Amino acid sequence: MAAAAATLSLEPAGRSCWDEPLSIAARGLAPEQPVTLRAALRDEKGALFRAHARYRADAHGRLDLARAPALGGSFAGLEPMGLLWALEPERPFWRLLKRDVRTPFVVELEVLDGHEPDGGGRLLARAVHERHFMAPGVRRVPVREGRVRATLFLPPGNGPFPGIIDIFGLGGGLLEYRASLLAGKGFAVMALAYYKYDDLPKSLKILHLEYFEEAVNYLLRHPQVKGPGIGLLGTSKGAELCLSMASFLKGITAAVIINGSMANVAGTLYYKDETLPPLGSNLNRIRVTKDGLKDTLDVLNCPLEGPDQKSIIPVERSDTAFLLIVGQDDQNWKSEFYANEISKRLQVHGKEKPQIICYPKAGHYIEPPYFPLCKVGMHASYSMPVIFGGEPRAQAMAQVDAWQKLQTFLHKHLGGKEATIPAKL
Repeated sequence: MAAAAATLSLEPAGRSCWDEPLSIAARGLAPEQPVTLRAALRDEKGALFRAHARYRADAHGRLDLARAPALGGSFAGLEPMGLLWALEPERPFWRLLKRDVRTPFVVELEVLDGHEPDGGGRLLARAVHERHFMAPGVRRVPVREGRVRATLFLPPGNGPFPGIIDIFGLGGGLLEYRASLLAGKGFAVMALAYYKYDDLPKSLKILHLEYFEEAVNYLLRHPQVKGPGIGLLGTSKGAELCLSMASFLKGITAAVIINGSMANVAGTLYYKDETLPPLGSNLNRIRVTKDGLKDTLDVLNCPLEGPDQKSIIPVERSDTAFLLIVGQDDQNWKSEFYANEISKRLQVHGKEKPQIICYPKAGHYIEPPYFPLCKVGMHASYSMPVIFGGEPRAQAMAQVDAWQKLQTFLHKHLGGKEATIPAKL
């Protein structure tokens, strides 16, 4: 039997930023004692996420997740952060999102005696830890300037800081968690809404690039943003919008495109006297897997053929430096094909070859570190659960690496100071 005084310790103690690694250790166990560790987290809508793993204490009754492999459970092997990246929702098809970055996610960790399959062993120790989305000193400034609806996050200090506009994909609203975390790394980051938020349009049928131009100009004029240009960061439809911004607008020095499309999708894009129609699609190409899930990978037409060529974003007009991040198991659309075509198009027109980073077994949503994989989820376009792809461990590795790489790239091209704390798995 274990001594009564088992303890669970976390470093940093009490609180940390969501993208920071956490060390987890237990003391005061019996020598070689089998234990189960459990993690639980509730999102702001009350949905519960859980993970568990089985371990064995060492000869001194100690257990350090940086040294001891998990023997099974939600994951196996040496995975110091597995209890976070392997979290799974009790509700099917539920994606973990942070909606209010001013409050932390609270993670509860427990050590239970034994390896009972339902984790029904006696509770030996527990700890509660806050995972924050704003580093100390980061400032959150709501923006309602002209038509622009956004939130600006400023690092501590006086600046000026390199400026970034951060844009998410379909679903609308305003997601701030990536912008707020990046502001802790020395960037002034504006999370930009573009539909289904405040008084913005309710649908994507028509988008005007002038709206995004207004956001670029707002950021460039801001006294705490250093010029002469800014950076863009986008995922999915947001990445495709970043590609269009870099192609048509001035003042954009660097852009990080995460699983973006080479063509305009889902609605018509207007800028001055130019129009990009949406890429054609055919819902009859949705396949149903043996598990009854919808596979939408082939729904969009190939942009290289026929009238669909009119939807291609003219990246060759851009002098922006590009970093294209690709999940090779993206089942939402053909991100790797699009990245390679973007690269070809730039090079044919004598532009700089973009940096492309491909992550095997990573899916559509490449998030900041430690967000659990959303392999299957509700799709805003199809209003049904679709496969987004990815394998949990590969996704976790990709997210840690991509977070570091995109910061290095943006600091290099926007001339900021590196203030990164390396995320580790």
